[in-house]
Order: sequence, then structure tokens, then C-alpha cells
Amino acid sequence: MSPHGLSPQTAWPVAVLIGLAGAAYTAWVLEVVLSTGLNPIETYVSELAAQDQPLGGLFRATDFTAGLLAFAGGLLALSRLLKYAESRRPWAVVGWAGVTLFGAATAADAWLPLSCTPTVDPECAALETAGLVPATHRAHAVSSSLAMTGALVGLLALTVAARRYGWFAPLARYGPALVALELLATAWTLTAIAMFTAGRGTWALGAGQRLQVLLVALWLGLLAYSVHKEGRT
Repeated sequence: MSPHGLSPQTAWPVAVLIGLAGAAYTAWVLEVVLSTGLNPIETYVSELAAQDQPLGGLFRATDFTAGLLAFAGGLLALSRLLKYAESRRPWAVVGWAGVTLFGAATAADAWLPLSCTPTVDPECAALETAGLVPATHRAHAVSSSLAMTGALVGLLALTVAARRYGWFAPLARYGPALVALELLATAWTLTAIAMFTAGRGTWALGAGQRLQVLLVALWLGLLAYSVHKEGRT
């Protein structure tokens, strides 16, 4: 058993699952070539998957796929760590648990879509403020928050684990920069959401959130590469 708890037989499927999850999590970039009618600088990423959007089904499917893949990869890695006491390091267990939570909550997002697009539809925004939208709006906010919490926990804890335990050299090298950028993008997104909720405009909410999810996807790709590379040694 390797020190990081993932044998070559386990590392390969974990790397594939996490890598594919990262790729699926970037499906929103299709808005560059598809006519969505939504401004990527101002709108929530999740509005692409809203029920009233013509391409909503496509983006819900890719969200579900990304979440399911991340959940499977995280759970597989976590189960292997918990099985072997010598690899049951706290930062690693917390990190893989974060990835698993991210996957489960992202998959749930796909089943809890917004019914309309509040950043571009004043009527939708008014109904949301008045609490007259379907319950899926509130449930979606919860699942999205859990997904990003899981992602942040995974990013931080596994990057710390890589540096502290001498695992996953690429992640140990480049992970801290991605973590720092992700924290900045998250601060931007949360600030923009607060301003929008207060009726003070969007503050480029869409750009901040797209940067946030792009960095998560890049980190998943880096994690997948690191697991694959170390699993071969």
C-alpha cells in the first residue's frame, strides 16, 4: 500500500473519476458557442440550468454527471484511506470527505434547479424576494452552498496534506496558488451576491462565480493528475 493510501489499482480509477468530474464541471463554457441569452458577466452559472431556459436540460445533465463522478472518486479514495490505518491522515481524510460532499451536493443541484433567472428577470427576482418561487430555489441555495463548502474543504485540506505528508508532488507545488485564487474568487462572489440581494446591482457576479467554479475544475484536474502520477510510482 502506498503511503497516500491509494494502491495503483485504486489510484487509476480515482484519477479518472476526478479528472472527468473536473472536465464535466466546465460544461458551462459552452455558453461561449451556444446562444443562451444570458450575460456571463452578470448571471449566476446555475441560471444556465434553470427550468425556463431552452438549454437547461443540457446543463443540468452535465452538473449531475460532474457531481456523480466527483462523489464516486472521493468516496472510493476515502474508503481506501479509512481501511488502512497507516494512511489515515487527518488532513487527507478531511480533504477526500470534502471532495465527496462536493460531488453529492453538485449532483443534488441538478435535481433542484431554479425555476427562472433572477438576475435578468425582474419578475423572477421580485417573486424570489417575496418568497413566492418554488421551494427548489431555497433548496438549490443550500445544495450550492454545500457544494462550494465541500470544494473549499477539499482544496484546502488535500493541498495541506500534499505538502505536509510529502504526497502528490504536482498538487503540493501548484495547489497553494489555486487555493489562494479560489479564496479570492469566493470572496468576490459572496460580496457580489450580497450586493445583488440588497438591490445594489450584480457587481459582475457572473464573472466572479465563473472564475470560482473554473478554479475548482482546474484543481480537480490537478488532483487527478497528481493521483495518477503518484499511483504509478
